[in-house]
Amino acid sequence: MELGEKIRQARLEAGLSQRQLCGQEITRNMLSQIEHGTARPSMKTLQYLAAQLGKPVSYFLEEQTIVSPNQQIMETARRLYDAGDFPGAAQALKDYRPPDEVYDREKGILWVCTYLALARRAMEQERWIYARKLLEKAEESTAYCGELLNRQRLLLLGKLGRSVSESLPSLDEELLLRAEEAWKQGKTARAQALLEAVEDQTGPNWCMLRGELYFRSGQFREAARCFHGAEQAYPRETAQKLEHCYRELEDYKRAYEYACKQKK
Repeated sequence: MELGEKIRQARLEAGLSQRQLCGQEITRNMLSQIEHGTARPSMKTLQYLAAQLGKPVSYFLEEQTIVSPNQQIMETARRLYDAGDFPGAAQALKDYRPPDEVYDREKGILWVCTYLALARRAMEQERWIYARKLLEKAEESTAYCGELLNRQRLLLLGKLGRSVSESLPSLDEELLLRAEEAWKQGKTARAQALLEAVEDQTGPNWCMLRGELYFRSGQFREAARCFHGAEQAYPRETAQKLEHCYRELEDYKRAYEYACKQKK
């Protein structure tokens, strides 16, 4: 059964008119063309129709249904990549023809992953010039790959001794998570070192954790300064800590102020 016929049948089974199914998302004329096979829905439109009809998208996409001229290329490239045949996957992707709203993003990500894998393999074989060329090929699709994959590409370029004109994505989020884990495990020195490596030392998470480290070591003045930086984001937690800090500093007026805040 053709895609349009399946959509029409599912609509009739759901007891919906074309107007009801269209809603505000697509025109009735477009739906009519889709149902009669004279137009094909985009993936976004198909996802909308499937949701309205209470069906998974896969229900409408039979194995033989072609939703994109690049479908077979992508299926081949995926299979080769999963099997570890990175040269084969790269060769398959060379036949890809953009633009393609169905696969452009996935193709970009798969392209970067494939060329990163090829570059790592070349570096293991000490084929440095070839590895550099592969990383340059990976750069062609970095708009789709996200920070994590782009960071891997830049780090590999750094290993090859090439200075990168682009800035590496910030590691602040990861450093903060590692610092928090170290603090929970009682590894104070490690947590402190990780926090010192954070670029943005003004955020509430950084201030809260740094304050905890100062607090644990009895440096109450420094702890209070940090807790104030996190006060807006963590009012209840900081109020309790600040009361304790100001009691230790014998500033009883401010200690009383924060004791009152905890009762509100």
